[in-house]
Amino acid sequence: MGMADVTLVGLRVLREVANRGTFTAAAHSLGYTQSAVSRQVAALEQATGARLFDRLPGGVRPTGAGRALLRHAVAALDALEAADRELRGVQDPASLVKLGYFPAAGAVLVADALTALRREGSRVRVTTREGSTPALVRALRSGTLDLALLTSRPPHRSPDTDAPPLHVEPLLETRLALAVPADSRFADRGTADVEDIAAQPWIAGPGGAGDPLLGVWPRLPGRPRIAHTARDWLTKLHLVASGAGITTATPALLPVVPPGVRFVEVTGVAEEVRRISLVSLPERDTAPPAALVNALRGRAATLAG
Repeated sequence: MGMADVTLVGLRVLREVANRGTFTAAAHSLGYTQSAVSRQVAALEQATGARLFDRLPGGVRPTGAGRALLRHAVAALDALEAADRELRGVQDPASLVKLGYFPAAGAVLVADALTALRREGSRVRVTTREGSTPALVRALRSGTLDLALLTSRPPHRSPDTDAPPLHVEPLLETRLALAVPADSRFADRGTADVEDIAAQPWIAGPGGAGDPLLGVWPRLPGRPRIAHTARDWLTKLHLVASGAGITTATPALLPVVPPGVRFVEVTGVAEEVRRISLVSLPERDTAPPAALVNALRGRAATLAG
C-alpha cells in the first residue's frame, strides 16, 4: 500500500482525531463507531508506513509523521470543499473566519469585537467556539480554527511544542483579582489576605489536565473548600453576588459583572499575572481577515487603558 490508497474518509478521520484528541470523541463527532475510526487510522498508518498517533493516557497526540500528513490533509480537504462550493455556485466564503476563545474572553473581548465589526459594516463572517487551551490548540493544528484567544501565566511559554511553532501575539496583560460579595468584610477592606481566604467557600470549575481548579486562587494554602462548581464565569459571578462563595476573576470582566460583586486585591502572596494572546498557525494559505484581528486588538487596547 502507499499514499495512492489513502481515502478522503481517512483524511477526515485523521483531522477529526487530531482535533478532538481521542478516538472516542472523533467517532462521536463523525457519527462513526470507535472501531471504525480505529480501522481508518490503522489503514492510514499502513498506507503511509508510519505511526500517526502516539497513544497516551487519556487520549492521543499526532506524531511528527501525523502532523506532516495532517497539514496536507487539511489543505486537500479545504481545496475539495472550495471546489464543491464553486461547482454548486455557492459564494466563496473567503470572509469566513473561525475563532476560538477561552471561557472568560467571550463575554467582553469577543462579543465587543463582533459588535465593532457590525458597526463598521464589515463583510467578515465569524463563527466562534469556546474551549480549553489544549482543545483550542488541537483545533488550530487540525485546521478547524483559524484564530484562538488563549490565556497564559508566567513564564508564558508557547501553547504547545509541535512544529511549526504557533504564531502568538500578546494582546493584553491583566492581574487576577478576587471576586467577593459586595456586603462582605473583604469588600469593606478592599483587600483579602491569602491566609484569611483559604477557609472560605469557593466557586470553581474544572481546569485542564494538570491545571488547578479555575476560580480558586493559585497556590492557596491548604485544600480549598469547593462549595459550588460551574464552568461559566458569569454563573460563578452571580453565585458570588448571592453570597454563596468567592472566586477568582479578571478586572477585564468589569463591564459585565453583576451587581453585588466587588473585585479586591489578594495580599500576602505574589500577584498573579495573566496574558491574553491571539494565536494562529503561521503556515495557513490565507491570513485571517485583518478586520477581525484589528477589532480584537482595539478591544484589548481599550481594556488595557
